[in-house]
Amino acid sequence: MRLTSKGRYAVSAMIDLTKNQHNGPVNLAAISDRQFISLSYLEQLFRRLREGGLVKSVRGPGGGYLLNREPVEITVSDVIRAVDEQIKATRCVNALRGCHRGNRCDTHELWDALGMHIYRFLDVVTLQDVCDKKVSLEGVDLAPVEQYAATPMPQPIKMMDKRVAAVS
Repeated sequence: MRLTSKGRYAVSAMIDLTKNQHNGPVNLAAISDRQFISLSYLEQLFRRLREGGLVKSVRGPGGGYLLNREPVEITVSDVIRAVDEQIKATRCVNALRGCHRGNRCDTHELWDALGMHIYRFLDVVTLQDVCDKKVSLEGVDLAPVEQYAATPMPQPIKMMDKRVAAVS
């Protein structure tokens, strides 16, 4: 499974923001110091988070960022998707790279299903759950598989579906 530093840093920064916004806007320099993430990288991430509607910026003295919704309404997958991160268990990049010369490997469906289950989990874990340390498998109510299968899939799977549809 691959989740790059972009997704990890975005989630860490959003948890920091959740924990520290009670006194007003939080500036990125403070998050940078607490999370050991470079300020310039945080600026890039927060631009995407703002464009994704997850945070709002406050300008001027005492300015910074605030969550745009309550922490119980923002899921970890919302954060990961907002920064254009992909969680992939497959090694496939396209039909030619990562699999067997244009053919899917024998275990592709296994790793693809694992990726969907990861999103199924992250789709119900909220920022508040992480702050409250309520992320054990026993403590998270996953949506039924049938319900999850009826929802739009993460972007990487949509791109794969389009490619398969184009070939068919």
